[in-house]
Formats: sequence, structure tokens, C-alpha cells
Amino acid sequence: MKKIKIGVIGCGSIAQHRHLPEYMNNKYVEIAAVCDIVEERVQKVADQYGARGYTQYEELLANADVEAVSICTPNYLHAPITVAALKAGKHVLCEKPMATSSEEAQEMIQAAEGSGKKLMIAHNQRFVPSHQKAKKLIESGEIGKIYSFRSAFGHGGPEGWSADGKDSWFFKKSEAFIGAMGDLGVHKTDLLRYILGEEFAEVGSFIETTAKADADVDDTAVCVLKTESGIIGTLAASWSYVSKEDNSTIIYGEKAILRLEDDPVHSLIVQYATGEVVKYELGGIQTNEEGGQRNSHVIEQFVGAIVNDTEPAVTGDEGMKSLQVVLAALESNETKRIVKID
Repeated sequence: MKKIKIGVIGCGSIAQHRHLPEYMNNKYVEIAAVCDIVEERVQKVADQYGARGYTQYEELLANADVEAVSICTPNYLHAPITVAALKAGKHVLCEKPMATSSEEAQEMIQAAEGSGKKLMIAHNQRFVPSHQKAKKLIESGEIGKIYSFRSAFGHGGPEGWSADGKDSWFFKKSEAFIGAMGDLGVHKTDLLRYILGEEFAEVGSFIETTAKADADVDDTAVCVLKTESGIIGTLAASWSYVSKEDNSTIIYGEKAILRLEDDPVHSLIVQYATGEVVKYELGGIQTNEEGGQRNSHVIEQFVGAIVNDTEPAVTGDEGMKSLQVVLAALESNETKRIVKID
């Protein structure tokens, strides 16, 4: 069996904890090339995986043997490297948030269409078993009409996770563009769109920098969201949760309440209006606290789309719609108005 030759651009924590190990464990691929601007880091990773190391992504993309790439760089580089990779004839898996503007996201989508190559955005929360089960329960009508929700994603901040600690690009607006809302909030806008099966129409938000004194990006955000059908709820994204990570979502329906990743043992608890309670043990969500070693399923989805020539599970268009909710939240905070999403 001919293996797909993979390149990984950016060798920080997300690459080292998720992309590279998951590629290594995938029988359909071979890690052929890695790239990072820090020479010592890339050489270490290259040696570990028996790959060719580069310090310039353009040189990696010029390698005709590389058929697909993961882009694990700071956010401001996602769009330019993705477009360059697609134009070089590579399939692309890009970390979230996919871009720093709708215009950049659209350029990425157009590059994928023009090249005929796959573009997938690494929104792993869609593949969490409790989230998939909740989506099925809602689609089946078992929960009835959905009234509201609340979702949170917070931890102590990327300094405990990033390869560069407190000096990480996550805290620099010039490289990250956006803080906790881009790091964590976009996960939840994507998840809520996926589970509810609807687009968001309006956003109101308060976004602050209160916990990270040296950061020039947001570290705490609370948003109020409204879907096209009128479901309303809250989304919180924060780097100020100093104890246990919170990655929970609660959905309030006509016939039941769904509690997702809100209990340490039962990843989904369904509390019916009749008084019946059903608890599911489906395996927990991936957390940064455990080093992110639980399979995210992102890599297998991306590789599967290439092998089977199918549409990726999270397309560029999907990634853009989830990004646009975050961009609307930023606009709401700046203008102090409710923002409508086109």
C-alpha cells in the first residue's frame, strides 16, 4: 500500500501532542517532512519521526513528494500558508481559527476549489462521542424543541500548554490576532452550530483582558448568541479558570436537558421532563490537562477524506461560518451593539 507523504508546518505543542502522534499511528500515512522557524525544535522533531526538517515552509512546499500538510502555526500564518500549500498541490489540514478575517477564509476556500485539493479545519469537538450522541438525540426529536443553551471552554491559559510558555505567540495580537475567543471560543461556536444544526444570526459580547497582564489579546469573553430560529444561549471562553478545565455544554429542550462533559464520569447526562435520568459513559473529551494524548479523530478524518476522495468532515466553508461568529463577537464588544451575522 502506497502511503500518503505528510508534512507538518509548525512544530509547537499542537503538532507534538496531536498531529504528529496521530499521523504516526495512522497506517495510511508517512511523516515525510516537518517545518519550524526554531531550528533546534524542528531538528529534534525531524529526528524523532525520521522526517526531513525545514526552517522555511516554502522549501517544504516545494518538495514534490509531500502530498498533504498540517498547518500548526500561529494564527496569522494560517491563511497565507494554506493558500500557498493548496496552490502547490497539497491537501491541507489547518488548525483553528482558520483565519483572522472572513476575506482570508474566503481566499482559502477559493484556493481549495481552484486546486481541487482537500481543505479541512481542525475542529475536533465535532468528533467527541457525547457531542455526536447529543446531535443525534436532537435530530431524532427526542429532546423536542430546543429553547436555550450554555457552553463554556476555559482553563488557566496557553502558557501551561504552549511550547514557548509565557513567551508564546498566543499572547501577541500581531501573531494570534485574537486570544481566548480564537483559541477556545471558536471551538464552541463550531460545536454549537454542529449540535443545534443551525446558524447563528445575532451576537452580543463582553470581551476583556483581565487575567494575563502582559497579553494584548482577550483572555475572558462572555457572549450571548441567537440562532436563526430563535434559540438563545451563552458562550464563555476564558484563560482565567485557574483550577480544573471546563469544557461543558448544557442544552435545554422541551422534553429534556442535555448535560455534555459536565460530569467527570458520565460524558452525557439526559434529564427528561418525566423525571427519568439517563447517564452515558462514552469516553471523556480531550483536555490540555492530560497533555492532549486522547485521540482527537481529526487526523483520521482528514486522511480518510484523502484516501476515499470524500468531502472533509469540517470543510473550509464550515470553518469560515464558525469563525464569523467569533468575528461578530469582536465587533459587538467594540461597538457595544448586538451584531447581526450575514
